[in-house]
Amino acid sequence: MNIDALKVLDAIDKKGSFASAAESLYRVPSALTYTIQKLEQELGCSLFERRGTRAELNAVGRLVLTQGREILAATERLQDAVKQLETGWETQISLALDTILPEEPLLQVIHEFTRLGKQVTINISKEALGGGWDALYSHRADIAIGVSGELPRGQYDVYELGNVEFVFAVACDHPLAQYDMPIPVDALLQYPSVIVADSSQALLQRSSGIFASRQQIRLSSMSDKIRLQQQGTGVGFLPKHLIRQQLVQGSLVIKAVELPRPMQTIYMACRKGETGRAHQWFIEQLKSQLWFGNN
Repeated sequence: MNIDALKVLDAIDKKGSFASAAESLYRVPSALTYTIQKLEQELGCSLFERRGTRAELNAVGRLVLTQGREILAATERLQDAVKQLETGWETQISLALDTILPEEPLLQVIHEFTRLGKQVTINISKEALGGGWDALYSHRADIAIGVSGELPRGQYDVYELGNVEFVFAVACDHPLAQYDMPIPVDALLQYPSVIVADSSQALLQRSSGIFASRQQIRLSSMSDKIRLQQQGTGVGFLPKHLIRQQLVQGSLVIKAVELPRPMQTIYMACRKGETGRAHQWFIEQLKSQLWFGNN
């Protein structure tokens, strides 16, 4: 279907007459009449009801106009996307956030990006443990925020975001909350352990490897792990920066254990050679966020 014909049809409906539409399109009325007649011939049906000097869209004309406007909008989006790509701005970007980090800094950065007025689709995924590296490796993500462990050499640009302090925290009414001395591993194994499972799909999965009780509850997010431990369902190590409120309120309490979990350095990574302006903008903004609060 001719895009120009759809524009003419849209103008006639908005302006109310062929003459007014022609004026808005800087054409003569006869040119619009010819365009509409040709469109009607191609469709094999009439689009207007002629009533004296006025022409009103019939049911078929209204259908063509309604769906034609969707085509016009899609055409305009495509033209804008092409122009944008020519200036160095990608049409989409994918970000993978590890659940060990809070969502708020990323959401604030996205909010700021929308104010730039760029037509860039933003895809967000949640990952855990090796899932961020996996997302980069399998091209599910352009930027992975919160990756850890051994750093791949040569393929990625890596930026340090900070260190995570892990604490063994249990519900205030949990039996382990009564311990006055470091809790031995044997005592930990008596209770269900709450584990955030590795979200890797292509690479080998990994675990935190601290302790494995007889019963495990495997989840996909750190926020769910915190809630389960807060209600006393199970036990495990938690990032201190994510449970500050629970610690202040007293719903979670920190206990010393004989086998503590060491502090972990967290990074942001992306594939080398990425030159898109949206990519570079996000990298700079994400590097400056306070991911760990006052840590």
